[in-house]
Amino acid sequence: MRLLIVTDAWLPQVNGVVTSLEALVTELEGLGHTIGLITPLDFRHRPCPSYPEIPLAWDLWKVGGKISEFAPDCVHLATEGPLGWAARRWLMRRGLRFSSAIHTRFPEYVNTRWPWLPLSWGYAFLRRFHTPSQAVLVSSERMRGAFAEQGLQRLALWRKGVDLSRFQPDDGAPMTEPLFLYVGRLAREKNLEAFLDLDLPGVKRVVGDGPQRAELQARYPQVEFLGYRHGDELAAAYRGASVLVFPSRTDTLGLVMYEALACGTPVAAFPVAGPLDVLEEGVTGALDDNLRNACLRALEVDRQACALWAQGQSWRSSAQEFLSLQVRLTPLPVSEVPAC
Repeated sequence: MRLLIVTDAWLPQVNGVVTSLEALVTELEGLGHTIGLITPLDFRHRPCPSYPEIPLAWDLWKVGGKISEFAPDCVHLATEGPLGWAARRWLMRRGLRFSSAIHTRFPEYVNTRWPWLPLSWGYAFLRRFHTPSQAVLVSSERMRGAFAEQGLQRLALWRKGVDLSRFQPDDGAPMTEPLFLYVGRLAREKNLEAFLDLDLPGVKRVVGDGPQRAELQARYPQVEFLGYRHGDELAAAYRGASVLVFPSRTDTLGLVMYEALACGTPVAAFPVAGPLDVLEEGVTGALDDNLRNACLRALEVDRQACALWAQGQSWRSSAQEFLSLQVRLTPLPVSEVPAC
């Protein structure tokens, strides 16, 4: 199968969407499929206002030609950014089918950054983008129900995974003091202050970067800010932590929870969508509206049980689930349609 993925989120960005798509491409190519990508790297682009690490493509008239040139059997629109909208427009004008995905609770994200914009506007945006899609992929049953309540249709489950060859537990020496870790973007929608403000024993450590880093480092000088970590260094950061703290209330899933658990590190989080779909109280972590209580209970969780749970969450299984959804779409032959 020739599958084309159109995404506004791609390297060198560091986020869960990019991680998911990188793993998907690797696994599908390993299964013998040919994968094409349309990303901001193929276009002239400008930094997103207030979020400069996210590039926004702007010479979008080239999108149709790139779709036609690749001649895909299936097209997947991974994001609702400029490239996603341009590809959607080109495909719809020709009556061609496509799938799409919701990786981010966009309305809540926007409302966090700009509170005067109502959630209803964000959900109207999502409905408009995804209504023509033949399958709208979401990460969990809970998110499928939540988005269905907002009027989105043809929602399908595409569960995510973890790189089990890299993220593994170790049998190192016991920790002398608790170490509470955050991994992710340093941005307002991640609710990081809910973690940094906690009165906890031991050390707080932050791995990641983003628009809030300078502000947070100045406000919390007692916290260790390490910047981005990748590959084996990231795995070592998880293994060296007593607890991963996941303070977000708006993520659709949170791949960092999978990665931490695969390394044997339990997770503390609020009992909201995302953590509720991943964690089992007392087995892989702790959930509590009082995040401090969750952090302290998570210290008592069996690390071997966390790693055992993660063994069933491979990226190969995730890719096969994605592939089964594409096959059912029976897309029209884009290769027979001329470019604009």
